[in-house]
Amino acid sequence: MKVGIVVIGRNEGQRLALSLESARQAVVPVVYVDSASSDDSVSLARSLGVKVLALDAARPLSAARARNEGATRLLEAHPDTRYVQFLDADSVLAPGWISRAVEELDAHAGCAAVIGHVLERNAGLSAYNRLCALEWRSLPGELRNFGALGGIAMVRAGVFRALGGFRPEVIAGEDSELGVRMALAGHTVRKVDHPMATHDAHMTRFGQWWTRAVRGGHAIGQRFELNGRSSARDCAKERASTLFWGLGLPLAILATVVPSGGASLWLMLAYPVLAARVWWHRRRIGDEPRDALLYAAFIVPTKFAEALGLLRFYLNRFSNRYRIIEYK
Repeated sequence: MKVGIVVIGRNEGQRLALSLESARQAVVPVVYVDSASSDDSVSLARSLGVKVLALDAARPLSAARARNEGATRLLEAHPDTRYVQFLDADSVLAPGWISRAVEELDAHAGCAAVIGHVLERNAGLSAYNRLCALEWRSLPGELRNFGALGGIAMVRAGVFRALGGFRPEVIAGEDSELGVRMALAGHTVRKVDHPMATHDAHMTRFGQWWTRAVRGGHAIGQRFELNGRSSARDCAKERASTLFWGLGLPLAILATVVPSGGASLWLMLAYPVLAARVWWHRRRIGDEPRDALLYAAFIVPTKFAEALGLLRFYLNRFSNRYRIIEYK
């Protein structure tokens, strides 16, 4: 077999059934890796005839660990597998994606991974789902910003093994971090103009979105510590932005509000200016006015949530303990 599929999940319920059905339709080996689900995910996967690997919860869980162990199990059973398609259990593979991705990897020997378009299945469910739909948008071609490389991707098995797979201690942004290491090793990552999967964020509450943004801040901090000082400068810009807007500016305003007689509060006008700049940028890349406004409206609270995530990363780094941040 040229391709095998690794699906990872935790308490995804019926979304898992849809995901596994889409994987089975590819008629290639499929391994489902379960991260200590408390629902019937394991029995559901087995009822569909899918090989299941249930992770031991005694060790820290993460998407990186799940994908690594799933790939190991797949390649042990099918050592001739050339490409591994990773899929999250809240996502469904698009028809024709597997053959299109294989075609791309066959045609470009230096390409280590390939992705396509991800669409949000229920973008109209909530503002938070709509924000996810906007995040997935990026242009086809060779990736320069590896934030566009998510956990759903087809990777070259040889490169994956040579690089040691995902870093298991990276609890968020592990996919983008691997993309950076692929680039530093001389490989490319490509996005093709073809649907790859549909995704179901299933976010209906502000708290879910906030926790997801905190997780994003943790990813920014960890990715910078790993590769931010390399030639890739991974997350250097994002970290600087988070430090300024989420920590530096608010602390400066609070520290000087009394000495300045309240004049420092005028600095808060910088946040509407930031939102206006983001709105203009989103319009330039093709967003509709309403979508650009939604994205801009959430950019300011996002900075504060990411700042908390950044601080959380440094606390985790100090204690050398990393635990997954769940928003569902």
